[in-house]
Amino acid sequence: MKVYYECGACFLRQAREAMDLATNDNDLKIELMKSIYEYLAKNYKKGASSNKLGTNMHRMIKEKTSCLDPYIKEKEIGNKIAIDLLPKAKEILKKDNSLENFVKIAIIGNILDFGALGLDIDLEEMIFNSLNKDLAINEIAIFEKTIQNADSILYLADNTGEIVFDKLLIEKLVNDYNIDITVALKDKPILNDACLEDALAIGLDKIAKLTTTGTDSVGIIYEDLSPDFKEIFKSHDLIISKGLGNYEGLTELDKEIENKDIFCLLCAKCSAIAKDIGIEEGDMVLTKLKT
Repeated sequence: MKVYYECGACFLRQAREAMDLATNDNDLKIELMKSIYEYLAKNYKKGASSNKLGTNMHRMIKEKTSCLDPYIKEKEIGNKIAIDLLPKAKEILKKDNSLENFVKIAIIGNILDFGALGLDIDLEEMIFNSLNKDLAINEIAIFEKTIQNADSILYLADNTGEIVFDKLLIEKLVNDYNIDITVALKDKPILNDACLEDALAIGLDKIAKLTTTGTDSVGIIYEDLSPDFKEIFKSHDLIISKGLGNYEGLTELDKEIENKDIFCLLCAKCSAIAKDIGIEEGDMVLTKLKT
């Protein structure tokens, strides 16, 4: 996805929050913010890739503060919220175990995103409020028909905490549709994205194959992917993409996604994403990416 004008303010907000999480050294933060201003002044322009800019900015913060995982406490909070809400989610799915309901629960899990929403958001309240919302774009019929004819799926995971709800959908797909699923996670921490160890902690390896993208990019940046993961990506014609970063990255690809069925499951947590998809901020969608 290309940047929108409001992405600039979001980058600076994320930079401030990430630096506050990474270090208490005020002098270092001043110098680092100066570097970020200079980087954005040079690279933030019409046609720039939003997730590439965000990736490079967060890498700068991690490198210069020597804090490899600034969001570690926020990831713990996200996990706790997800685990606390899991019985409620299971209760809902027990009453209605349709594929659409599992998809909706997985999308609701996408709200667990401190990077997009900031650190002062009451995520638990947002999740409860979202339970009663319909999907603004709901291509469940196309989605189900596609998976009925598939042998395997590549599932691009997004945030820690969110993967607790992803696990419910993945179990549904494996058990009811007899599909092999490979879940792709980040190789190293960035923002509150889920890494391999986060997936292992919730037992996701018991129901799906786990791999990493080989990098710490925000979403998919094809040139950053490891050679091994590029082969995995190429070998899958059906992809489930969770969250904003993966949407931003996939929409930047061309020949790499030709002839692939890609379904995006996300909550539009910012106005830029909402504009790009053609929905309202806060809307939830299951939509097939045009490739």
